[in-house]
Amino acid sequence: MEERCFGSIRFIPGENRGKYPFCHSVYIEGAGVLIDPSSDRQRLKRLRDEADVKAIWLSHWHEDHFMHLDLFENVPLWISEPDAPMLADLEHFLDGYGIEGQAHRDFWRKLLVKQFHFRPRKPAGFLQDGQQAQLGDVTVDIIHAPGHTPGHLCFFFREPKVLFLGDYDLTPFGPWYGDRESSIPQTIASVKRLKEIPAQTWLACHETGVFEENPGPAWDRFLAVIQRREQKLLELLATPRTMAQIVEAWIVYGRPREPREFYAFGEEAIMKKHLQVLLADGRVVQEGQQYRRIV
Repeated sequence: MEERCFGSIRFIPGENRGKYPFCHSVYIEGAGVLIDPSSDRQRLKRLRDEADVKAIWLSHWHEDHFMHLDLFENVPLWISEPDAPMLADLEHFLDGYGIEGQAHRDFWRKLLVKQFHFRPRKPAGFLQDGQQAQLGDVTVDIIHAPGHTPGHLCFFFREPKVLFLGDYDLTPFGPWYGDRESSIPQTIASVKRLKEIPAQTWLACHETGVFEENPGPAWDRFLAVIQRREQKLLELLATPRTMAQIVEAWIVYGRPREPREFYAFGEEAIMKKHLQVLLADGRVVQEGQQYRRIV
């Protein structure tokens, strides 16, 4: 993938097409604002050394969006207030994901420090829904789009009509909503809100990255993943299952993957969100350690 410019907005592709653990970054030239510094470490080092990076904006608190934040230790950081606590302390970060058990927490601590260069950071200030900022010759609207995380932000750059989608990335994998405070209903509402914004170019953090025509059916395919996961879970629960058995069905990832500590956590986290919805709707009941579909 190549870097692209849309007026003052520079799209910086991540390694491996921005697939996790990388993501695409965006740089606002002139204003010196870098969004989600996790694309390519060497490219971001050059940007740091050759450009005047004045501020870092994070769409949200996840590790694949701050992986190279350590390169900009002296640059002011801005994020939404609900997502800020997870960056201030490694234990708060693990709590934000809802990671439990000493072995799992030890795995994630090592991963976050070694691969993602985690260092505690406190923001210089907060970005808020409805806020409008002037970044050089570009006016940007701050859009709170919760669901993926409680404080996930998107950015609409008015003059070039570019919408930065963050992790509402329209990939075949579909939405992630496995954090402790993630929400399936909020995810659906946020995607529907973003779909209505009158953009002409859409920038996402992973894979395709740049959409120069309306994504059209991609919006619906992205949300349809939620329904498919739910339907597969309901089919599985025709026979009572424990959470461990639900994880072993690999509804989210399709098959067992390594490292297991990473993928088994993700599988369980997303299935828990579906179970919350199904239990609240009365379509599933919990009997001891097992879950069962109501016929």
